[in-house]
Amino acid sequence: MDRKLKRWELALMVGIITALAVGSWLGQEQRELADSVIRLHVIANSDSQADQALKLAVRDRVLEEAAELYPEGATLAQAQAALEGQLNTLAAAGRAVVEERGQDYPVTARLESCWFPTKEYEGFALPAGNYTALRVVIGEGKGQNWWCVAFPPLCLGAASETVDQAAQAGLFTPEQSALVTGENEGYVLKFKAMELVGELQGFFER
Repeated sequence: MDRKLKRWELALMVGIITALAVGSWLGQEQRELADSVIRLHVIANSDSQADQALKLAVRDRVLEEAAELYPEGATLAQAQAALEGQLNTLAAAGRAVVEERGQDYPVTARLESCWFPTKEYEGFALPAGNYTALRVVIGEGKGQNWWCVAFPPLCLGAASETVDQAAQAGLFTPEQSALVTGENEGYVLKFKAMELVGELQGFFER
């Protein structure tokens, strides 16, 4: 009995060490990718059909407004500085959409670190993890979220082309480009592993 227990303990220790090693590697990949993008997090006033449609309209306007703020050939630091300096402008752009739709909700915009789940978009995907995000809240902010990417502007136009342009500009490494576009074989499994590692880390940090 004791011998079996020792074998079980050894297997558990090996499993934990392996999980930590793999988790460290996956976490590093996610962190490097997170250091290359600024996410967009838009929160609707409520889950009503009208408020959800309004959320998407605000998203589109904010993305368009943000893209106009970046200097030509902007680096991530330059893009972040541009957004930080124009948060009131971005909030006002969202507010204008709200007013156009006949509502009087306030709109706020700020940059902060947010945790995002694994998210697949048309033409690319991003793994779960913490990212710097432009967070736009409409009204009471009690509705469903919309997650996208503010920089590089992957959610405007053809995503695959934008990823290629980001790689050419040095914002993504070839490996990162392959990862987010799915050219990296097994990327879905890798993303799920990243999400599980994040949840495991959160469990032990409680």
